[in-house]
Amino acid sequence: MTRELRLGFLCALGAYLLWGGLPLYFRALDHIEPQEMLAHRILWGLPTGLVFIIIAHRWKEFRGALTRSNLTWLALSAILIATNWLIYIWAVSAERVTEASLGYFINPLVSVLMGMVFFSESLRRAQWVAIAIAVGGVSVMTWELGRLPWVSLCLCFSFASYGAVRKKVAIDSRAGFTIETAILAPLAFAWLTWFQSTGQGGWVGDYGWDWLTLPLAGPITAVPLILFALAAKRLKLATIGMMQYMTPTLQFLIAVLVFREPFSSVEAIAFGLIWTALIVFTTDSVIGERKARRLARAARLAE
Repeated sequence: MTRELRLGFLCALGAYLLWGGLPLYFRALDHIEPQEMLAHRILWGLPTGLVFIIIAHRWKEFRGALTRSNLTWLALSAILIATNWLIYIWAVSAERVTEASLGYFINPLVSVLMGMVFFSESLRRAQWVAIAIAVGGVSVMTWELGRLPWVSLCLCFSFASYGAVRKKVAIDSRAGFTIETAILAPLAFAWLTWFQSTGQGGWVGDYGWDWLTLPLAGPITAVPLILFALAAKRLKLATIGMMQYMTPTLQFLIAVLVFREPFSSVEAIAFGLIWTALIVFTTDSVIGERKARRLARAARLAE
């Protein structure tokens, strides 16, 4: 393994482990209202993004991103990622991490559908099969819960939509994250100011170690995104695709083994269908990438 590949692997590993461990952080702060936690995540994320831009000397990319078109798309992506954050924080506090992890297992399949709808990407037969199996898993979960697993669906569709919007904006991930939090920061500041005036919350949390743990919301939000961007430039898409399942797997294990959330046999069937769909989808993606590489190699030799 070359130095660049090793760095990419370590960056991806760090990003997915941090994302996977997020339930532990939010559960430690579940005495803070989800809306208040979201506001802190936004406000502490902005200076963190600026620090990363300074360290990486990305001011040129940051200034270049400040066009009307980019700001319009980034305003939309900011709303989508804030929605995703809020639902996830609420899910952790409401002891529904298992349902949240299901959403991130489904997310890659929803992203494929987004690519077909918005970017005219064609789906292979195996990918359609994977999506059909995943729909079966969601149907089983719906039957077990007696309602749609809205937490799972909102998380996967909001994050997949966020990815689709960011695909439209070809800018540095650090600059994009900083602009998104800058767009959201005035609303977060105004809401937190009002919330504090009601006596329900405070700028540095409610008690204990909140003054230290709340500012960590910035790095915990920004660092995985930066690590993922570094990894994506160095690793193959198939490798990234395989590793991304570490996050929901870790979240699922934390939910069942650490938080002791109930996990019935029917839920096991639903998750089994989702995992089967992911195996079909990932296997097809790996085979497709290998075939594309062989065709590209043959084309180069023919020149």
